[in-house]
Amino acid sequence: MLQLAEIFYSVQGEGTWTGTPAVFVRLAGCNLSCAFCDTDYALAFFASVDEVVERVRAEGGDCPMVILTGGEPLAQRETRALIDALRAEGRRVHIESNGTLPTDLPDDVWLTVSPKERLAPAMAHRANEAKLIVDGRVPDEWIAAFPAATPMFLQPEGNKPANVALAVEAAKRAPARLRLSLQTHKFIGVR
Repeated sequence: MLQLAEIFYSVQGEGTWTGTPAVFVRLAGCNLSCAFCDTDYALAFFASVDEVVERVRAEGGDCPMVILTGGEPLAQRETRALIDALRAEGRRVHIESNGTLPTDLPDDVWLTVSPKERLAPAMAHRANEAKLIVDGRVPDEWIAAFPAATPMFLQPEGNKPANVALAVEAAKRAPARLRLSLQTHKFIGVR
């Protein structure tokens, strides 16, 4: 059984896929406890892999993109079975991870890594994009951990003006490496 916080249909508000419709499967629990976390990843219900796939179908119809997020979605043992079941149904699976748990993933699974306290090198090298949270400072210590070709987004915590200013200035100093990613879903008032 999977531990879940919520399943809902919306649009991706961050990173490369901003504006793309997606079904979000928020798994409960995390192996970190970051002070700035804006996500309620508390356990709300249990469901089997088949029940989650059915719920994805019910929420998003034929929407091809499904985003597994959390908390930390790779912390649950059955997440791989869920990935396989969603892919078998023709869905494009995206995972948003803190990158602490080395996990083999199929090549067609999009991996967003947002490092916080620590980072597994294998996950940094596998990442399709990196999301660095700017909270009073730019976490420059993570930049070198990712290959140069990995798109690297600076995301101001809470879209706070001071964090936005820090992120913009950092991106302007390193335009070939860094990009700004605002949480657009919060600006437009959707989950």
